[in-house]
Amino acid sequence: MKNTLISTQSVKERAFLVGVELEEHQAILSIEDSLEELALLAKTAGLKVIGHETQRLVTPNPATYIGSGKVQEIKAIAESLHADVILFDDELSPRNFRELENVFGSHVRVIDRTTLILDIFAQHAQSHEGKLQVELAQYEYLLPRLTRAWTHLARQAGGGAGRTGSVGGVGLRGPGETQLEVDRRRVRERISRLKNDLEKVRQHRQRYRANRKRSFIPVVTLVGYTNAGKSTLLNNLTHADVLVANQLFATLDPTTRRLELPGGNAILMTDTVGFIQKLPTNLVAAFRATLEEITESDLLLHIVDATHPNALQQWRSVLDTLHEIDAEHIPMITVLNKVDRLPIGSPDPATLPEFSGAVKISAAKSTGINELVAVIKNELFERFTPISVTIPYSNGQLISLFHEFGKIDKIINNVGSVTISGSIPGRLMADFERFTQKQKSRAAT
Repeated sequence: MKNTLISTQSVKERAFLVGVELEEHQAILSIEDSLEELALLAKTAGLKVIGHETQRLVTPNPATYIGSGKVQEIKAIAESLHADVILFDDELSPRNFRELENVFGSHVRVIDRTTLILDIFAQHAQSHEGKLQVELAQYEYLLPRLTRAWTHLARQAGGGAGRTGSVGGVGLRGPGETQLEVDRRRVRERISRLKNDLEKVRQHRQRYRANRKRSFIPVVTLVGYTNAGKSTLLNNLTHADVLVANQLFATLDPTTRRLELPGGNAILMTDTVGFIQKLPTNLVAAFRATLEEITESDLLLHIVDATHPNALQQWRSVLDTLHEIDAEHIPMITVLNKVDRLPIGSPDPATLPEFSGAVKISAAKSTGINELVAVIKNELFERFTPISVTIPYSNGQLISLFHEFGKIDKIINNVGSVTISGSIPGRLMADFERFTQKQKSRAAT
């Protein structure tokens, strides 16, 4: 079944971009930079960008998202440029789609940023799990937007997961049931099956992670903005063969490789999907099983493209996503990548307060790799962090873990639990986090 939402024909479709700057919304990127990123996304999806238009609004127009006058202006420009697609830089509501399609006509397709990202994910998903996750995100996005006006996309989706009013073929109707109701029912059924399949994947990952934790081999996960160089770094460190391409979202499926550190210690390194601003919430939810790889890590390497003009904004966007998936508590090392490509005389990004203590590398040229490995080793095996935890006796393995690898200053035996004060290696912080006094105080409030 073909999952892509945008046609993959030999002649590239011509896309006209539309961006909106909301006065009361603090965006991570400026409207110009956001449209430049949208153009890169469009190129990755196989579209040819032929122009763009912007508008500043207090709030979006509930009917057409942009003002009615701007809609007519864009319609005239699009017709003169022979545009095939009008691509919005924000997520549109079902009503927005209906109203805009009525204005632009059936010969021009209206697509929003979420649709575009879903299409790119569909093109790049290789594993069975990745395809399931993308298909679930597509169907959940499709359901509230399912109308007869979407049936023109059935040919592109091949009767599969595309934005079509006849997903997966036409079924038999019940008494008094319209075709639209049939399609909605079939989509809900498919969503339910996909969620069940992905829950099995999630449970399998949980069992795998449990076995991995019993080996006490720390897990280091690479996170960062898309195209920051995570896969290149994984290949450099572990001699993996992960696809490396100068495009957004080249890697979707997580890859884990073993790395032997100097001194005999070993770690597991995992490459994950890159983040991006305005990452669709349904996509984050669909990739829950994959993103849990991040939340279960002992250490995060936050890879930042030091050459990107919006490096700081991209860094903040990644932190926002880590907060969204409850991974902000995990120890993290910031890594400034591609320093070999910084123009001579340009400001050193490491001087920014946000990048204080960052490790500067070039994954492609192997610059700074030894220094990075040393920092990882120190963080995981040599740097001890003070901590006070109250652990139930039922979690005897964690108590034994503290005794074996930690430095204990004080032990208090309680009824049903033990309170231990001391310090532990950084790689074990995530294991003990939920038992810290800080976490207990937060729960009490």
